Amino acid sequence: MRKKYNLNKLIATFFFSGYLPKIPGTWGSLATLILWLLFPIKSLTINIIIIVFLFIVGVIVSDSLEKKSGIKDPSFIVIDEVVGMWLTLTFIPIAARQDYLQIILAFILFRFFDITKIFPINKIEKIKGGLGIMADDILAGLFAGICLLFINTVL
Repeated sequence: MRKKYNLNKLIATFFFSGYLPKIPGTWGSLATLILWLLFPIKSLTINIIIIVFLFIVGVIVSDSLEKKSGIKDPSFIVIDEVVGMWLTLTFIPIAARQDYLQIILAFILFRFFDITKIFPINKIEKIKGGLGIMADDILAGLFAGICLLFINTVL
């Protein structure tokens, strides 16, 4: 049972980046961005598979850790930021996947929507358990991605 808990903790904190000081969500998003730069996946299909897989795993592990900790949506759980950030990065056009301006803009947009939790993100956040932990960041990632798409289309 202890091994399962440790594996859940490793995944939910995204290799313990959720325990870094003061801004765990930002650290989790930054860790995702670094992973994206190291292994840029250009296939939309593979990105969608990664997002869906991590979302499902994230719901399970974050629900488990939330119950174990007794804290609602504990800040050390950052797998939700990982999925939301990965979703945002998926909106970067394939030709611009190594464009640092695009990547920085994706990061800023995601963090903006994740932190401000504008409507309807603030309503989704109220869902209980792992689904609530994960769903608001998916919506933040979707909003950030749509903004990124709009910026790339208009400019």
